[in-house]
Amino acid sequence: MTHGQADTRPSEARHRLLSTATRVFYAEGIHSVGVDRIIAEAKVTRATFYRHFPSKEDLILAYLREVHQMERRTVDAAIATNPSPVDTLLAIAGSVAQGVQSPGFRGCAFLNAAAEYPDTDHPVRQEIIAHRQWFLDTLTTLLAQVHEETADPAARHFAMLRDGAMAAGCLFDPALVAETFLRGIEGLLRINAERQSTESTP
Repeated sequence: MTHGQADTRPSEARHRLLSTATRVFYAEGIHSVGVDRIIAEAKVTRATFYRHFPSKEDLILAYLREVHQMERRTVDAAIATNPSPVDTLLAIAGSVAQGVQSPGFRGCAFLNAAAEYPDTDHPVRQEIIAHRQWFLDTLTTLLAQVHEETADPAARHFAMLRDGAMAAGCLFDPALVAETFLRGIEGLLRINAERQSTESTP
């Protein structure tokens, strides 16, 4: 490993650092939490921190990649267990609704990070954009199996409903927000399925 390069090999110390960062960055914000706080709560030395993460930015990027992988695993599981694209999309929506109602919910980790990093050229912002593009691409692919011609706007509609639920879930009754979100997704999918059915009818 050369100077300034992170040690990404699995280790208990790296796991503790990343777990601590994931918890406190999400709960309290990224800029408000310093490296000293992460080191103290993870119970590692400063040297150990910098061996795994040469800078706080490296840790932030690792945090966002960790959240991305968690969300990706949820989506992949929905795809693997639901043969129908509509059922898959409903399962993805269900996981969003469940998240909104979970203890300690504080919105979307990526939207929260985007608010703290407005510069579109910043590496953190680029990581956020990459995640968002993956999510949109995944939705578009699934919705193309429901109604190909409207897959792109329908995917953006789904994402906007999801973003609205993430924001509203922090401000209003989470159960009501989740229910409203699910009804919105069901309506979106029903409209697109009906379009496909109408167009395929001789």
